[in-house]
Amino acid sequence: MKQYRFFDRDLSWLGFNERVMEEAANTQVPLFERLKFLSIFSSNLDEFYRVRMPVIRALKKIGEKDNNNIDADEQAGVLYQAISLINTQQARFGEILTQQLLPAFKAQNIHLLYNEDCPDVIKKPITEYFLAEVMAFLQPVLLNGKTDFFPENNKLYLIVQLKDKQGLEQVMILNIPSDELPRFFSVKTDGTHFIVFLDDVIRYNLDKVFEGYTVEGCFAFKVTRDAELDLTDDYSGSLSDQIEKQLNKRDFGLATRFLHQPGIPLRILHLLKQQLSLLNATNIEGGRYHNLKDFFSLPVKGPDMAFESWHAISSDEIKTDETLIAQIAKRDFVVHTPYENYDTILRFFNEAAVNPDVKEIYITLYRVASNSRIVHALISAAKNGKKVHVMVELKARFDEANNLKWARVMKNAGVQITYSVTALKVHAKVGLVKMEQEGRMVYAGLLATGNFNESTAKFYTDHILFTGNRDLLSEIELLFMFLAKREKPSKSSTINFKHLLVAQFNLQTKFIELIDREIGYAKKGLPAALTLKMNNLEEQVLISKLYEASQAGVKISLIIRSICCLIPGVKGMSENISIKRIVDRFLEHGRIFIFNNNGNKEVFMGSADWMNRNVYHRIEVCFPVYDEAVKQAMIQIIDLQMQDNVQAVQLNEQMQNIPILEKAPFMRSQEAIYKLLSGKK
Repeated sequence: MKQYRFFDRDLSWLGFNERVMEEAANTQVPLFERLKFLSIFSSNLDEFYRVRMPVIRALKKIGEKDNNNIDADEQAGVLYQAISLINTQQARFGEILTQQLLPAFKAQNIHLLYNEDCPDVIKKPITEYFLAEVMAFLQPVLLNGKTDFFPENNKLYLIVQLKDKQGLEQVMILNIPSDELPRFFSVKTDGTHFIVFLDDVIRYNLDKVFEGYTVEGCFAFKVTRDAELDLTDDYSGSLSDQIEKQLNKRDFGLATRFLHQPGIPLRILHLLKQQLSLLNATNIEGGRYHNLKDFFSLPVKGPDMAFESWHAISSDEIKTDETLIAQIAKRDFVVHTPYENYDTILRFFNEAAVNPDVKEIYITLYRVASNSRIVHALISAAKNGKKVHVMVELKARFDEANNLKWARVMKNAGVQITYSVTALKVHAKVGLVKMEQEGRMVYAGLLATGNFNESTAKFYTDHILFTGNRDLLSEIELLFMFLAKREKPSKSSTINFKHLLVAQFNLQTKFIELIDREIGYAKKGLPAALTLKMNNLEEQVLISKLYEASQAGVKISLIIRSICCLIPGVKGMSENISIKRIVDRFLEHGRIFIFNNNGNKEVFMGSADWMNRNVYHRIEVCFPVYDEAVKQAMIQIIDLQMQDNVQAVQLNEQMQNIPILEKAPFMRSQEAIYKLLSGKK
């Protein structure tokens, strides 16, 4: 049997999404939180069909036409396995929902009607709601050979089969207005809380929409469309104009999935696919309800329904009677979100905006919060006469429109805005403030593993380093100077980063050097080890170097949340490599790299996963942790995660998520980290 060197990235991602779904079956998780994991699974799968399925299909077609480096049979196998795996997962999804969660809700007198007729006791309020609120949003469309109708991306529709009084058939498409109205309608009566899908509110009242007709059948469907933007370097206008035009086309992209309820008569199904240009989309039979990501908005409350609240910690070490800049000048420190309060990051930019000593502010923005207080601080700084330089990445997928909006607002306020070149994303998470104090320039900065976004900071685990280290911050300034030129990095570049690891410049080569150093120690019989935490691991040069290290005897411990193309535990290739996945109440997002270095551990953090896109197509920044206290804090946090035997699973050589079946003491790392940071024993 052929031994592959790498897992397929898309199958690996589907394996991660399965791990998310299985958290819904975890009886130790509160009931509503379990339902939210199903919601996340559903949302992730929608994005997979928008973003990855077009790529898989395209690679298969390219392989069929051209044998250049692409194996058509292998790509066809990936496509088949992906669809098969998704079908298996969807069946498991239904099992968890109908056999575990819905009965558990019923036990608490919460009755979510799912594939059920409407109980008589709630028919009247449902009809009243339909007539007063829902009916105004319905827009029936006749399906025939002349139908001019375009189903929008991931919008919900019903196909309604009718007969008139003469027995003639008509087929209608009816929208489900879940963007305009809540997806769920609640009725409380006789001690029972009934929850009804908006879909069913409409189904129960179809006779009000189609008076004089007999409803012969009603089936749900939705269409998922390709989300890729077609950007080119030779576009004559500005990048912002090009993106805006492409965004207007995104929801009209090619259909990648046609998801429909089983039972649609074949003649109607064929007519639907033909008239709506769905012949090339993946045809999938789903259930009666789609867009189950809407479970996030299920109207249920209760003390035992959700996770116990963990209030963000305000560190006693950060003083309020002294500016942050003054404190940074004395020592480095790190804020761990969402365990610790994000207000410290907001305060940094707020103080910089009004501090008379501050002359310049630099920051990269990748995903901007919808109502960003950081942006407001940057605008105030510009209006207060400071030079504000903002690198806005307009190509952050699904955040393009929001980033574009804020870029224009800042530009109008006097902020100097820079966009990246078309083929290169700036994914670095760095900020810099320059001050003039006693006739000299003083630097203070932030280097982070996650976006400067106060919204996602509430549930993404990230680490933000506050530092006054001139070596690091001078190189941050150098990077901003390069970005302002809007050039692609080249081999002839004279920029030399000695401290920062910057993708397109030295990131890959520096990581290879650090791994080679551990290999050297192992060959000398000295202890050699790597501990790496990332969201995704795909890039084959770095994976191959890890295989080489494993074969040399280096002990390698990985925490990889999502895509992992490295195959662990294979004799002669990766027997010294172990991989954990952690899925819990917060999304693991920080990237941390620890090299044993013969006992004198070196720690790096930063924005870069080891993915092809991060290594070859983005500007990323990873940075060394020089402060000893910060270094030890990061090592301690990773040690707790390596001990997790509750929310962590082990990834095996078959790409399976294997529970860690250990006896007490049980370690749930996110809870342990929260207690550690709050000073609890």
